[in-house]
Amino acid sequence: MAVKVLSPGILTSVQDGGRTGYQQYGVSPSGPMDLRSFRTANILAGNDADEAGLELTLMGGEYQFLSSHVIALAGADMNPMLNGKKAGMYKALCVNAGDVLKLGFAASGCRCYMAVRGGIDVKPVMGSRSTMVGKQFGGYEGRKLQKDDVLQVKDPGSAPAHPETWFTDPVQIPAGPRTLRVIMGPQEERFTEQGIHTFLTSEYTVGQDFDRQGYRLDGQKIEHKTDSNIVSDGVVAGSIQVPGTGLPIIMTAEHATVGGYTKIATVITADLPLIGQCKAGDRIRFEKVTVEEAQEILAKEAQKLEDLKKLISDPSHLPEPEQEEAPVREFEYTKDVILTINGKAYDVRIQKIKDAE
Repeated sequence: MAVKVLSPGILTSVQDGGRTGYQQYGVSPSGPMDLRSFRTANILAGNDADEAGLELTLMGGEYQFLSSHVIALAGADMNPMLNGKKAGMYKALCVNAGDVLKLGFAASGCRCYMAVRGGIDVKPVMGSRSTMVGKQFGGYEGRKLQKDDVLQVKDPGSAPAHPETWFTDPVQIPAGPRTLRVIMGPQEERFTEQGIHTFLTSEYTVGQDFDRQGYRLDGQKIEHKTDSNIVSDGVVAGSIQVPGTGLPIIMTAEHATVGGYTKIATVITADLPLIGQCKAGDRIRFEKVTVEEAQEILAKEAQKLEDLKKLISDPSHLPEPEQEEAPVREFEYTKDVILTINGKAYDVRIQKIKDAE
């Protein structure tokens, strides 16, 4: 079972749920930039949520399936076409040997995720199949995909029953400014009151310098009390560093694990997918929340995925559709006539509906 890359798009890489437990050695988790969309695609394909799939950036590319598969797409809509016909997002798709899937530029957002039932089969590195694109290890030969690469797919076992019924509502990617909720700190005290006010009330724009390691933002400068340097300490995905320029940098999936710039705040885990779907020119605002609020938001996001798993594994969890009662109609008159068309006679009943009061 395999998938052949006919065209790799701009940046397509193998990712799984991430490489955990190695930040103390300087290795960041990597994994998908939009974990929510990635996991949704996997669930819709009948996989474990963190199974290895593909992350497609800005433009999707073209792929030929060398055997029958169940696949699913989630995240940025790249106008997927299966054998020249429009294919759906956020639903399971059954493909056969020889079928070709083509994806174009993202209509909105930045990254699309393709899951294949069984999962992409590449050799794990430090317990993960994720590609560390910047450091060139993991995934498929430690790099982004290239033309004519052939990706093996793990045997998914028995074929699922009626995967064409697996779907969920698409997540709408905002067209306007994204609001990223943040927890202040850990070096909040290194900024002036005006600097913090600027951070929380200004609108920033994603600059041209953005990738899987971080996003540099343009906008109002954030004022430090003294300077931006600290003794290097830990960095996590979502850390917002403010160097001497006064402009924030949001650290993402392949972030450095330590850094020597002040960190004014951290994007909450539930909102990391929002920055993962941003590209140059997109606008961002920040909103302060508490740790307790962040935990509650994350728990709700996790519950949505659990609910989707239940629907896939047991369709009886689907709520019964509400039946609307058909309105009772009164007619002013009824007339039966014989209508002749092309020499054939048809009995036709004409009824005029009485206007509702």
